[in-house]
Amino acid sequence: MNPLNKIIFLSAFLASGFLLILLSCALYNNYKPLWVIFIFLMAPLPNILANSIEAQRDYNFLTFNDYGNAQDLNLSPLQEFSKFVTGLLIVSGVALPLSLYHCGLIQLELFLMSVSGGFIVYGDIILFMWFFSSEVEENDDFNF
Repeated sequence: MNPLNKIIFLSAFLASGFLLILLSCALYNNYKPLWVIFIFLMAPLPNILANSIEAQRDYNFLTFNDYGNAQDLNLSPLQEFSKFVTGLLIVSGVALPLSLYHCGLIQLELFLMSVSGGFIVYGDIILFMWFFSSEVEENDDFNF
């Protein structure tokens, strides 16, 4: 897939997520669930920061990269903590509208629209990182 097509697809996907959240707030004249946008935008940041820190870390013969007996995932404690914080933010993005609905501050439709829009925004960020994470193209003719 062409990178331009990927960007166009992801921007339309992101715009639909933002539109769903903003439309849910505007239709019901209640802007309390607008925090969902901020929470779902902040969710992938701990993983991004921890992975960039671990990629720049210099391992010499005195330091080892063996963090336990995990065969498939050899993650540092910083990366494990960042995954925990990301999970905490995702659960918070769902729990905030749920608690607002439980308290009677928002309607059920507003709850469903804001949570689904938040998942669309977070899914778009994950798809963006997945689409553009490959460092070398597989079909590159001039790959030395």
